[in-house]
Amino acid sequence: MEQLIAPWDLDGSLGDLYVPPYIEEMAQQVINKYDFKVNNMEVITTKADKGGLIWKINTTKGPKSLKILHRRPTRSLFSIGAQEYLVNVKKARIPVIVKTKTGANTVEMGGKIWFVADWIEPLTPVSADLEGAKLLSHAIGEFNELSKGYVPPRGAETSSRLYRWPKAYKKISKKINWFKHVANLYSELPASKTILNSADMFDEQARKAWTMLEKSNYQSLVAKGNKEWGLVHQDYGWSNGQMGPGGMWIIDLDGVAYDLSIRDLRKLIGGSMDDLGRWDINWVVGMLDAYNEANPISDDLLEILLIDLSLPNLYYKNVKEILIDPVLSLNSEFDSVVQRIIEMDQTKWPVIEQVRKEWRGGKRKWKS
Repeated sequence: MEQLIAPWDLDGSLGDLYVPPYIEEMAQQVINKYDFKVNNMEVITTKADKGGLIWKINTTKGPKSLKILHRRPTRSLFSIGAQEYLVNVKKARIPVIVKTKTGANTVEMGGKIWFVADWIEPLTPVSADLEGAKLLSHAIGEFNELSKGYVPPRGAETSSRLYRWPKAYKKISKKINWFKHVANLYSELPASKTILNSADMFDEQARKAWTMLEKSNYQSLVAKGNKEWGLVHQDYGWSNGQMGPGGMWIIDLDGVAYDLSIRDLRKLIGGSMDDLGRWDINWVVGMLDAYNEANPISDDLLEILLIDLSLPNLYYKNVKEILIDPVLSLNSEFDSVVQRIIEMDQTKWPVIEQVRKEWRGGKRKWKS
């Protein structure tokens, strides 16, 4: 009976690049199914807590990546199909999947999907400034636009978040209330007071965002369906969008799903503001303009984007960790993180309101 690949380092004690011997043996079996020889292999990254892995392999046919996808095989086939659609049909700057000797695009082994793709060289991260953010925004707009029309292959599990927004919004409000219960139970810990003092404010933001979503044109937008909206990357940022031969390349499509196109942009804007330490109107409109050049944003879609930015995304993303291990999480360092988020939040609302008033019809309408 074939051994199944399982998470191998749940506590992080084995090191970031450790690979169990049985997986190394499987890798050799997978490589034997391809029409090249491997000179050497280098572990690039692991998802040891989920059973995923990426090697860079130097082969007789040039550098390649060998990847184990940690998700269910049927779910992984959805992303493999998307990658082939974007490369073969839309000619996107995304790595080409290499076929096996039998013409297959994947190998299933150990209960996981493995595949080989071209290793793009050179790839260079864009500059960590507004100009770099604009390049990233334009590239993901192009990706979202090109992905329209994708139909998953037979046997693939369809992944869609298109219709799930209201449920996701309500979940954030619900869990913020859980944060309060946890902070009350562990009131003696350093960060508990800050959580208790801020949770009601962020819960109100989540509830208001949900109400705004219900009153918006969200339902009419999603009624267009998965194929019309296309895909979002879901894990896009400064590492998965890089400058390479011919322009910007997008890599690591493992988590792609159907959704409203601006979900990637919302995450990119939010992450950039977090890195900046404050909300900046010039960054936000610059990123909007760049995205809009590649994939025009209607006024209805802009409103959805602003509603999504109104959610307490940064607070929720960081504070939800206390639900896993309150004693470990609610320390002084975490208290500083939460206080920083609270301070940043004060700078967000003037920016959102200015964009709502002055960015319409795909362009800025600045007041004199």
